[in-house]
Amino acid sequence: MVYLALILSLLFTASALREDTLKGFQPKWETSGPVEYISGGKYFLALNGVHAIRLGHEASISQKIHVKKGTMYALTFAASRSCVQEEVLRVSVPPALGDIHMKSLYSTNGSDVYAWAFRATSDFAKVTLHNPGMQEDPACGPLINTVAIKELLPPLLTTNNLVKNSGFEEGPHHNLIYASDGIILPPKQEDLESPLPGWIIESLKAVKYIDRAHFHVPSGQAAIELVAGRESAIAQIIPTVPKFHLHLQERETSRP
Repeated sequence: MVYLALILSLLFTASALREDTLKGFQPKWETSGPVEYISGGKYFLALNGVHAIRLGHEASISQKIHVKKGTMYALTFAASRSCVQEEVLRVSVPPALGDIHMKSLYSTNGSDVYAWAFRATSDFAKVTLHNPGMQEDPACGPLINTVAIKELLPPLLTTNNLVKNSGFEEGPHHNLIYASDGIILPPKQEDLESPLPGWIIESLKAVKYIDRAHFHVPSGQAAIELVAGRESAIAQIIPTVPKFHLHLQERETSRP
């Protein structure tokens, strides 16, 4: 796997990555609007003793990073709500833009980990995390704990399998300390790229990217959990030849 450096770590008590870690708050971020630096614990859904950024009404943080033009990247970040109501986190790397709707909590530690993909259109990309102010209470705003970015390798066809990335081995950064509960892949509604190369999040509900280190995976190192049951779906368009017989095989398991 190819990793780009971690571009933000707000963890002072533990490393956010197994390697390539930047410790403490990094001054490379630009802020706009009411941005608050807070500690998790009793009043905020962040891990106890861990610091986070809270984006107030219409606030944002951004950073310009070096990338490879034409290459796909997965942006992975731990985020949560600061209030009970649904909150929205807008992620953008121009010209790509997507809204992460934080309503359901899928993890057990207070912060879900999300992945969002973009394709670099130049040698530099400006990553922006923005609170568009859609929540009813302007005092609320999303919390961001950690941000990482990973280069995604293009999926390749093999001689014995027409399905690309069939074992889900190529996917978002799963070594974040928060990612032990899996990574939420938002549904493909407006996003042009998928953080799971070769696959489309077809449903209106999210799916979860999980790894062998923390889950029972049927085979390989990673799998997809359809967390919304029948409302979750992934899809892939496969080139076929008329009158040519194909054999479809899949492995699945359920939580104990």
